[in-house]
Amino acid sequence: VQLQASGGGLVQAGGSLRLSCAASRSTFSINAIAWYRQAPGKRREMVAGVLSGGITNYRDSVKGRFTISRDNAKNTVYLQMNSLKPEDTAVYYCNAVMPTGQFWGQGTLVTVSS
Repeated sequence: VQLQASGGGLVQAGGSLRLSCAASRSTFSINAIAWYRQAPGKRREMVAGVLSGGITNYRDSVKGRFTISRDNAKNTVYLQMNSLKPEDTAVYYCNAVMPTGQFWGQGTLVTVSS
């Protein structure tokens, strides 16, 4: 599967962005899709994920601010990010887990200014 991430940009603290991850095949066939991020000099970390059954999980620092959702009709997963903070600045990647392996999209840069 190929993943195309988009929606990053520059936003002021407190602002919002919505990231999109478009998959090249039906998201019904994907076990789990997640958003990861990697800030300069830091390790990549999972931000939010959604299983094929719709169960979601979030890292503690984004709970209540970020929402992951999937539109199976459009083969797209979204990450709505509200109340953004400077520490959310990172390159965001989408990731798909399938029986055949794990796949990554290219990153999209999110910069939050203070």
